[in-house]
Amino acid sequence: MAEKTTRFGISLPSKLLTRFDKLLRSGHYTNRSEAIRDLIRQELVRDEWVALDDEVMGTITLVYDHHVRDLTQSLTRLQHRFAERIVTVTHVHLDHNNCLEVLIVRGPGREIGDLAETIRSVRGVKHATLSMTTTGTRLD
Repeated sequence: MAEKTTRFGISLPSKLLTRFDKLLRSGHYTNRSEAIRDLIRQELVRDEWVALDDEVMGTITLVYDHHVRDLTQSLTRLQHRFAERIVTVTHVHLDHNNCLEVLIVRGPGREIGDLAETIRSVRGVKHATLSMTTTGTRLD
């Protein structure tokens, strides 16, 4: 059964609407409704991450110099410690010194955030970011 769609009005300052429409034209949205739905979903996902005990999904992307002493072993130990939170890992050799890894993670937001912070603090990790998303169950 198709979900019922509700129409509602929004009041915006004209300058803000002009900027929003310009943003839509530069993107891939065909109309304002699609863009507003995405903005609402984005805020709902952010709300899930604020509720730190809710199950969330995300990716941790890191770049590191694999020649740094004991770094590879430290990252492996860390990944084993958080094995129940790491769904999969992709490893890419960027050049002679640098590697990129992407960890797909799932679990309580607090634990995923802790894992990202721990990885970020490992000596030899040049850059690490956490990209947050959702399991999708609360966006219906």
